Amino acid sequence: MNKREKELFFPTDALPDLWHYLKNAADSGKKIVMYGMGNGADKILAVCQAKGIDISDFFASDGFVRGHSFHGKVVLSYSDVKAKYGADGMIILLSFATSRPEVLQNIDRIAAECELYAPDVPVFGDTLFDSDFYRQNLREIEDARSLLNDNISEKVFNSIIDFKLTGRIDILRAAENDTDEALVKILGCEGFSHVADLGAYNGDSVKKLLSLSPAVNDVIAFEPDSRNFRKLGEYARGVENVNIHAVNAGAWSASGMLEFDDSGNRNANLAQNTSSILQDGAKKMKTREITVDTLDRVATELGLFDLDYIKYDVEGSEKEAILGSANIIQSRAPALLVSLYHRSEDIFELPLMLKKMQPRYKFYLRRAAGIPAWDINLYAITE
Repeated sequence: MNKREKELFFPTDALPDLWHYLKNAADSGKKIVMYGMGNGADKILAVCQAKGIDISDFFASDGFVRGHSFHGKVVLSYSDVKAKYGADGMIILLSFATSRPEVLQNIDRIAAECELYAPDVPVFGDTLFDSDFYRQNLREIEDARSLLNDNISEKVFNSIIDFKLTGRIDILRAAENDTDEALVKILGCEGFSHVADLGAYNGDSVKKLLSLSPAVNDVIAFEPDSRNFRKLGEYARGVENVNIHAVNAGAWSASGMLEFDDSGNRNANLAQNTSSILQDGAKKMKTREITVDTLDRVATELGLFDLDYIKYDVEGSEKEAILGSANIIQSRAPALLVSLYHRSEDIFELPLMLKKMQPRYKFYLRRAAGIPAWDINLYAITE
């Protein structure tokens, strides 16, 4: 990045803003091209269009181009766009998620040849984590940072904030952790007996926990999607010596019925969480009403109020799920694992809410390998 590009990238108060940089680069003649197709690309394209950033082309990895078109443009190969614009004549926006080592290596290779960023767009909600959002929430961001209990957590937190503002994958990948190790060394999962998994999917996270926690007797597993719930039930029936109480409901702050995205994939979520950035996609969404419930009520009914551990990975509904287990958190202070990446505000809002709810908690932050800033886990324990 030359001196002029640095000035564009750091427009005011030395605070970076990728969207500002891209707008200025496009206006000065640089071609902006997107690497990848799908939901993530749709979101990034929608933001670019709203900010007046013209996208010149879309491309896929060499060997994966089969005559596809995307938003009215023929999808090119990387070799094609590099030949068309030159390595120095374009900026590449990575628009898909991956944790596969071979894909990450290919991204690193492209980033070594061209200017490449991974714009941060929220998984759910419409709020961009840009420089304006950072300034508006600076006090809360700093308060959340101050709650973290070790240097690794602070490094992860800082890398996530910097990545969200810059889209730089080198910053993001400099702070990656072994999240299985965190379950053992931070949470002390070997001693868990009664646990809850909110967002159990097909049982994969329960299976992982049981492999690390041989003392578990009871699991409360929430899963709202009907197809995923069937797979969860099949898994549960094959597990010996552990009572897995599968609950076909979404974890929420109250009992009731809500509209649900009935897609059957891992990211199936409550319809109200869907970003209006993709309004066309939201209109086509297949929805149905599902039961939502609180962990407080279900755990009490099952006689398992004295939980050792709760996992929250509920596709943008983490705040409501936490509120629905407030009584357990306040009275029992179980160890927690909370996903902090679904909404732009989660990174600071959820730790601050939990600290207010249970002042005894100490917090640690870890992030699994991959792009973009997903799989961010907040661990809460008492000592």
